[in-house]
Amino acid sequence: MIDWKTLGFDAYRTRTLVVARWKNGVWSEITETEDFSFLLDPFTCVFHYAFSCFEGLKVFTQKDGKVVIFRPLENAARLRRTARYLGLPEPGDSMFVEMCERCVKSNREFLAPYGHDASLYLRPLLFGAQPKMQLTPPNEAIFAVMCAPAGPYYGANLKSFSGVIPLNYDRAAPKGSGSYKVGANYASTFRPYQIAHNQGYSELLYLNSRTHEFIDEFGSSNFFGIKGNTYVTPLSDSVLPSITNKSLQTIAGDLGMKVEKRPIPLEELAEFDEAGGCGTAVVITPMSHIDVKEVLEEDAVLKSWRYRPDGEVGPACTRLYRTITAIQKGEIEDIHGWCHEISNF
Repeated sequence: MIDWKTLGFDAYRTRTLVVARWKNGVWSEITETEDFSFLLDPFTCVFHYAFSCFEGLKVFTQKDGKVVIFRPLENAARLRRTARYLGLPEPGDSMFVEMCERCVKSNREFLAPYGHDASLYLRPLLFGAQPKMQLTPPNEAIFAVMCAPAGPYYGANLKSFSGVIPLNYDRAAPKGSGSYKVGANYASTFRPYQIAHNQGYSELLYLNSRTHEFIDEFGSSNFFGIKGNTYVTPLSDSVLPSITNKSLQTIAGDLGMKVEKRPIPLEELAEFDEAGGCGTAVVITPMSHIDVKEVLEEDAVLKSWRYRPDGEVGPACTRLYRTITAIQKGEIEDIHGWCHEISNF
């Protein structure tokens, strides 16, 4: 029995995995399996060359009982973009949505009921499955969709957290893979995250790698700042195009806010009234303060900007969070058609 009130965000074994295999240009039939293991040759290229990408999206039980996936076509398009970058096969919209729907239906007992701050998190995964050592894209791949019941990433109730900018670490190389959802982009942040967490920080905020003059994004999510009645988010070739950020920009406009997507100089952090991160897992992570460190491993703080007392959340972050989650839960009208209803559920 799942305790929806205390459920966090982590791997949670469900019942069924949905899988399709690609070989020599052809996709296999889509299958559902309760076997959560892949039998792979040790020479399989995903182990050696990181031929792997993924997506994350959420499923909600709405107020009227409908079961919806939030913006799956956006995730399908982003997965294809990443697959194209890696030289992997590109699942079409209909295939992507069908596999997501089948995963939800075959794991319905793990879907959070309406009234809880929880969801069913879908994790589509695409990786090269050919044993090879040649430096060319594989001609075998596996596309799988798995799911897990998920609560809020940082626990119940929206609250603010601390962040740090580590000047001795970069997230992505100029003209590199930073704007694609490849596994290696995240793996490179885990060690500095561990250091930051041990120091009491919840988030790492990275600058652009070429000059360290502009805000790039958090290790886990996009950055946004609130200046008066303006929602500001970075314009950078290295930033992953977050679907949550894209949605929040639209919502901000709906709420009468001005939206700016542009380079954000580091020093402009001093001018924001509120700041935060946004992504599928976290939705919104408001920042209480952001420090800058020349060396993350050392104690010295070069600069610090405070936006709120620890735990307190500003009015703009609160309003944006409540609006997007109310759309997902069917509590207010979905005027943009973002919620894809699963029929015959």
